[in-house]
Amino acid sequence: MNKQLDLYYYDSCPYCQKVLRAMRKLGIEDKITLKNILQDQQAADTLVRVGGKRQVPCLFIDGVPMYESDDIVVYLTDLFA
Repeated sequence: MNKQLDLYYYDSCPYCQKVLRAMRKLGIEDKITLKNILQDQQAADTLVRVGGKRQVPCLFIDGVPMYESDDIVVYLTDLFA
């Protein structure tokens, strides 16, 4: 897998927690860079600048944003399962 994966999230978001649980289940926590937008202003700015909105969870796949927790979980499952 040669894709750069960055997950933009914050801890209290239930949809983000759904994605994080899926990552733990797949054992891929070390394969995705986590960017907490409430703790990292640069990450929050990048999310809005590139993605056009401050919506999480957002998985950047080689710099291209993917939204919606269900879509992200399906993508990660297909990629790593």
